[in-house]
Formats: sequence, structure tokens, C-alpha cells
Amino acid sequence: MAVLQMQRIHICALKKQRKQILELLQRLGVIELREAMAEDDIFHKADVSMAKPLFEKNISLAREALQILETCVPEKKAKLSMLKGRNEVSTKTYDAFYSNHDAIVHTANHICMLTKQIAEDKAEILKLQAQKEMLFPWTLLDIPMNFTGTKCTASFIGTLPNNWTLEMIYEQLAEMTPLNVDIISSTREQTCIFVLCAKEKRDAVSDALRAIGFSQPASSIDKAPAEQIRDLDNQIADTNLNISVAEEEIKAYSCRREDLQFLEDYDTMRAEKYEVISHLVQSSSVVVMTGYIPEIESASVYKELNNRFEVAIEFEQPGSEEEVPVLLRNNGFSKPLEGTVEAFSPPGKGETDPTMAMSIFYYMFFGLMLSDAAYGAIIALACGTALLKFKNTLEDSMKNTLTMYFFCGISTIFWGVMFGSYFGDIVDVVSATYFGQKISIPPLWFFPVNEPMRMLVFSMFLGIIHLYTGLGMKLHQHLRQKEYKTALYDVILWYVLLTSSILILLSMKLFVDILGLKFILPAPIGNIASIFAILSAIGITLTNGRESRNPFKRFLKGLYALYNITGYLSDVLSYSRLLALGLATGVICTVINKMASMAAGGPLGMVLFILILVLGHTLNIGINALGAYVHTNRLQYVEFFGKFYEGGGRKFNPFSVKTKYYKFKEELKNE
Repeated sequence: MAVLQMQRIHICALKKQRKQILELLQRLGVIELREAMAEDDIFHKADVSMAKPLFEKNISLAREALQILETCVPEKKAKLSMLKGRNEVSTKTYDAFYSNHDAIVHTANHICMLTKQIAEDKAEILKLQAQKEMLFPWTLLDIPMNFTGTKCTASFIGTLPNNWTLEMIYEQLAEMTPLNVDIISSTREQTCIFVLCAKEKRDAVSDALRAIGFSQPASSIDKAPAEQIRDLDNQIADTNLNISVAEEEIKAYSCRREDLQFLEDYDTMRAEKYEVISHLVQSSSVVVMTGYIPEIESASVYKELNNRFEVAIEFEQPGSEEEVPVLLRNNGFSKPLEGTVEAFSPPGKGETDPTMAMSIFYYMFFGLMLSDAAYGAIIALACGTALLKFKNTLEDSMKNTLTMYFFCGISTIFWGVMFGSYFGDIVDVVSATYFGQKISIPPLWFFPVNEPMRMLVFSMFLGIIHLYTGLGMKLHQHLRQKEYKTALYDVILWYVLLTSSILILLSMKLFVDILGLKFILPAPIGNIASIFAILSAIGITLTNGRESRNPFKRFLKGLYALYNITGYLSDVLSYSRLLALGLATGVICTVINKMASMAAGGPLGMVLFILILVLGHTLNIGINALGAYVHTNRLQYVEFFGKFYEGGGRKFNPFSVKTKYYKFKEELKNE
């Protein structure tokens, strides 16, 4: 377990080589570039305000084009494609893309324009269909809607509210004769009419019609409605054809999907590069870069840069008060859990990396909570197969996740064998149901369902070891920083108090009987432990408020610190969740198997038997694996980290390739 030692690196290079150097550093991904020295008359920061928005626009354009292609021509992905990771390409491919960059941007822009055109055409179709709907009631009218009459006549084309008959209309217009009224169409909501009258009675008829609610159409056309509807149908057909042509053109661009993906990644890298450039200082001929680098990478980076460029490189140790980024490095067993530690917080200044110690308990607790050998075999086999099959393509994050669950699966197998659980009691059920004789696989240790108290004691015992390990980590940190008094006051006294308290309890018959233990410590050991407990309690009371000068406040703070022993009691009880989740898995397995056995019998019964087992155990493994994951994290974050770990460090964030589809990586050879 280690927090890698960081160095500060200063690079002074020719400005004309800035692009090549930054691209190399980006592919190496081992330097976190920071703000360089302050600007002055000679050195100043580059203005990238014009370049960055252009890259961001291209990235957005490529993403939009890819989303359009995915909608129109969904990409056929193989099963488990998520495990294949990004495609790795050479730096030559990256460099060669520049000549094709503008053409791909044009393609992305054209795809987006086609989509915009399709959207506009669809909106136009809705508009035309709305016009058709307005004309449908007038289909039988064989004259234009804007017809107003002849030399001697006046006409009115419009609607009346509700359903009218000719008799009703003529009754309202009885005084306007001679008059002709035709009903074009009629519904419950409106009646469409055509009225023809003598020209000299135009105004009187108009007033009479308005009196009964007559209104003219909002738009008038110079064609008969039926003819206008045919024209609208033709326009809709033409517009649909335009949409089809545009959609086919978009589909034809599906062969450019990889180019668009490359464009998004290419400009993402360029945007990152220009973000870094905005923090560098440069003169007319040189550029200065400053940042942090892991000490183990220093020699390789120095050699790589000096072999390729004309640079001056200087390394120095960070100051004692400097906020140095944190990078963890662990072996293959613990590395998958570095993300779990970083999710809480990277180690702060002077803190020990807890990943190694945590990983032992993490895998152990997960296995105890799931504790079924068959479940563990499924998890380990699935993860192990994926790790082997995709070992060359897996992304680091996915590889760490699969590796973590692989070890969790191995732990689950171990505890499942110890407790005799294989899909619960499936062997008993199958043998009794189909072979008429019950066959059991005995546990190597005991059945937790039959002896829950024994499992509870074991869970608390593991909890005590876990808490003691946390205190041990705290002791290690104080000793490493040569804080010997603090180690004595804040750790060793607590070790003595807690150990003495345990010995006192184990010498009490009532306590031993409650836990069902088969031994009891002799009374003299309990008496000696009582003396040590009193002395350590006095020591804690007198020393834990030592930062206060006021004796009374110091004493009160010491008493409050001593009160924390109740916190240790609650922490130990928290480990009863190992019992609870382990029993939950076993009991649910038993219930599923019982339900399946009740459905057994005959060919149909066998089908139901298998179906219930598959569905039930699939659901059970999903729910309980999730529960084991959550509660295992909880035990690490609250009980374990709470004893020694504060975190607060800043995670190392190197200038690197942060792409979605392709990876461009340049390996260093450490010599």
C-alpha cells in the first residue's frame, strides 16, 4: 500500500515545439500541469479565447450528428460490447486525421442541417394538414372561398354556430327575400352555409347573418375547396418525399460514424490541450510548464523529453506546506479498491493509504454477507471469464470493478463452503424431491441458520479485529510522524482500555452464558484487567483534553473522550449486519427451494421447479449482492475509517487523454 511520492517538475522548451511536447505529455498522462509563474513584461499567458469555443462547438456538433445517426441507423453492438473498451489507435493515425478534420466537421454540420430540414418539413406538413382539416367541411362547395358575388348579386360564405336547418335559417332571414341559402355541411358544432342575395340587400343580409352568429372563414382562397385540398395533398406528398430523401441521405452517412467519433475525441483532446495552454506562460520564443509528477516516472519522462526535444527540465521536492496531489499504487489484490477509498476521500497529508488493510476486510465481509458457494461461483466465474476474454481491451475502471467482484466471489465461495450453503439447501431439496432420499453436504464449520448466536459472536469477533486494525493504522501514522506521545495517549491507552474491558466481560459468567461461549476466563484475570481498565481510563481522561490550558476544560474534554467507549460498543454491534445479511441470503434461498419443491411432480412440475429456482435465485443473488456491497462499504467508511482516517487529499489529475471512443497511449519504459 502506498501513496506515491510526488515531485514538482519545471519544463522550459522552445515555443515552436509546444504543440508536440504537449501532445506527448497528454498521451503519457503522468504530469499534472499547474499554473506557472506569474506574468511579467517578458512572459505572458497565451490567449486561447478564440480557439477553445471552436473546439467545443465541433465536439457538440459531432455528438449531435452521432445521436442523429443512432436514432436513424442504430449501431449494431455485440453482446458485452461494453467490456471491449475504447479502440486503441497509433499516434500516426491521430496526426493524419488533421488533413481530414474540416471535411468531417462539414459532414457533421450537414447531418445536423438535414435533421433541421426534416424538422422544418414535418412542421410544414402539420401546417398543411391543419389547412386541409379547415377545408374538409367545404368540400362540396364548387366555387372559390373568396367568391363575393356578381354584378347583381352578393354572396356570403361562412359558418353558423351549432346545427342549423334550412327552415331555421330562412325563418331568421324571412324579411330578406329574394334569398338563396345552401348548407354545405353541418355538424353539432357548426353549420357551413353559402348565401346569395340581391346586391342592394347586401348590408341588410350581412347584419341579419351577424345577428344569428354568422362568421366568415379566417382565410380565403381563390380555388374551390376540393381543388385546394388536392393541391395541399400534392404539397404534403412533395414534402414527405423531401423528408424521405433527407432521411436516406442521413442513413448513407452511417459509414462515417467512426470518423465522427474520431472527430469528437480529436477535438476533445485539443480542447484539453488548449485549456492547459491557457495556464502556461510564454515569451516570444520559449514556453514554461510547471506541475507535479510521480517520482517513479521522473527519470523516464526526463529521458523521453530530452531525446525528442530541446528542453530544460528541473525536478524539486514539494514544500512541507504545499498541497501535493495524491496518487495511490497497490498490488493486484488491493488495486480494485483504490476507487472505493477515493470515493470517500484520498489520503490527506501524512496519512497512510488504507487500501491494502481495507481490502482484506472488504472481501471477507462481502463473502460473509452473501455466504453461498454457488452464488460466489457464479460471480467469480462471470467476472473471471470477462477478465480473461477482454484482458487486452478492458478499460481500467471496468477491469478494477470486475477484479473486485472476482475476489468477492472467491470469498463468497469460501464462506459458502464453510457454512454449507449451495443455492441454500438445494442438494437436500433435489435429492428428497426426485430421489426419495435426503442427501446433504455438511458445512466445514457450522450452519449459521441453526446456530445464529454462534454466528453473531463470530461477527462481533471480526468486528473487534477490524476496529483494532483501524487503531493500529492510527498508531502507525503517529509513529511514522514521530508523534510518540500522541500515539500513547490516543491509541495505546485505548488499546489497553478496550482489551481490558473485553477480558472483564469474558470473566463474567452472565456475559459468557448470553453469548453461549464454552469457556470463561479465571476471576484473577478479570481483576487484573479491571486495574488496567481503570488506569487507562484515568490516562484517557487526563490526556485527551491536553490542548486546552484550562484544567477544568481539560478534565471535561477528557471525560467526553472517555465517553467514546460507548461508540466502540455501538461499532461492535454494527457488525451484527454480517449475521443479518448472511442469514437473509440463506433463509431466502431456503424459501425459494421450498416453493420450487411444492410445484414439483410430473413433467410440468419439473419445468415449474426449474423456472422457480432460476427466477428466484437470480433475484436473490441480485438483491443480496447489492446489499452486501452497500453494507461492506458502510463498515469500511463508518467503523473502520472512523478510527484513523480523515482524508481530505486532492486526487492526482494528470494532463491525459480523456476520450470516449479511442485511446492514444504512449507507454514509458522505466529503467
